[in-house]
Amino acid sequence: MKIKSDEITSVIRKEIEQYSGKLEISEVGQVVEVGDGIARVYGLSKAMAGELIEFQGATGTVMGQVMNLELDTVGCVLYGESTAIREGDTARATGNLLEVPVGPELLGRVVDPLGNPIDGGPAINASGRQKVDIVAPGIAARQPVTEPLQFGIKAVDSMVPVGRGQRELVIGDRKTGKTAVCIDAIINQRQYWGTEQAVVCIYVAVGQKDSTVAGVVETLRKHGALEYTIIVNAGASTAAPLQYIAPYSGCAMGEYFMWQGKQGKSPKHVLCVYDDLSKQAVAYRELSLLLRRPPGREAYPGDVFYLHSRLLERATKLSKDNGGGSITALPIIETQEGDVSAYIPTNVISITDGQIYLQPELFSAGIRPAINVGISVSRVGGNAQIKAMKEVAGSLRLDLAAYRELEAFAQLGTDLDAASKRQLDRGARMVELLKQGQYKPMDVIDQCISIFAASRGYMDDVPIAAVTKFEEGLLNLLKTQKAELRAKLETAKSFKGIEDEFKATVAAYKASFKA
Repeated sequence: MKIKSDEITSVIRKEIEQYSGKLEISEVGQVVEVGDGIARVYGLSKAMAGELIEFQGATGTVMGQVMNLELDTVGCVLYGESTAIREGDTARATGNLLEVPVGPELLGRVVDPLGNPIDGGPAINASGRQKVDIVAPGIAARQPVTEPLQFGIKAVDSMVPVGRGQRELVIGDRKTGKTAVCIDAIINQRQYWGTEQAVVCIYVAVGQKDSTVAGVVETLRKHGALEYTIIVNAGASTAAPLQYIAPYSGCAMGEYFMWQGKQGKSPKHVLCVYDDLSKQAVAYRELSLLLRRPPGREAYPGDVFYLHSRLLERATKLSKDNGGGSITALPIIETQEGDVSAYIPTNVISITDGQIYLQPELFSAGIRPAINVGISVSRVGGNAQIKAMKEVAGSLRLDLAAYRELEAFAQLGTDLDAASKRQLDRGARMVELLKQGQYKPMDVIDQCISIFAASRGYMDDVPIAAVTKFEEGLLNLLKTQKAELRAKLETAKSFKGIEDEFKATVAAYKASFKA
């Protein structure tokens, strides 16, 4: 019997059409080496850089990510226990990039860098997922930084103002109050929560002790700041790959809110604190050396600058067409013995728009926050200040710098003329006025009133020990008996037209003040 070829093909075609089973094709490789959070896999010839790999270990599935593409193997970092994987285990390419859960459901929670809750609370049913590592918005999608982000710290808001969308480095030796400055900034956003100006805060802890992070969580809860904060924790005991991706995960969670403005929703402003990027660089160095990448200066890999630049470039103020949302980044860098010219500090200084330098000597002398006015700078400056603050704080930096020089000169025991003595008196009072208690952020209008009184010379003859008492009394007066004058300043955000009234009020208060 002769069967025609077209009959055979039609029978096969029918059989194929009737077959409804789904065929899944995935690339599978084999683990040839594993340890220290790193795995080498043979057989994934089509794997892409950054692709997620699924490892079938003895105790379950562990996720990893391709970091090195070599001749016959791929080097992967593991986001889980490397002890669960053995040589010879199978590894499957997923074709996906690393994503984390995002959305308002994460507010008030402590999560790991993969977005899993670690605070003992319920599972997070997130609104969506977002890629961890993306390309930052281009210049056309941005606009200049003009809106202030108030820290509530007199020394910062007056002399190194930070705007929404800025990247301001907080740098100094350990135990100089770097985290405290950033936590104050988070607590100060309490006043805007629930308004159009609301700021979502993200605190990323890299390589910190779990007890330290627990202390931060408790502080935020006590001050009512936890409800608008997400805490991403990659503690000191966490594997290096998770410490490496933690800042990117925190940033991705923030980007969800930043783009809310494009849909006409709020909150659209975000503050990201990365505490600290020195430890992230150390974790990345560990990964790189284990992956046999060539070491460079201080054994860091050559792309350690790119590690931080691609993270901090994602902080931006979006253009009006994109909704005008913003991410403000406060990266923290720890210096050794005040060495600002070391490798990682200089890298991050060159990426950011200014730095707040905290000096151990000032901290030990009781000047807290211990901000060194000479080295600290904001490259956005007056653009990120309200008009009233610009009017009173314009010459503050120069006055303090001149005071520091005169103080050094006066220590030689030289006789000073009257003008120099006046400058020393005013400088000493200004230094005292700029001291501020931890977790006690101040309203920007109160800051303007305090600095107005000091810069116009009303505190020059007040005993240094009584400066704080003078300030508290003056602010109390303007909140009670002179509330309408304070309200005028709050509305106008400028002393123009009401300066004489303020001068009269401060002069009258001073006449009745008893140290």
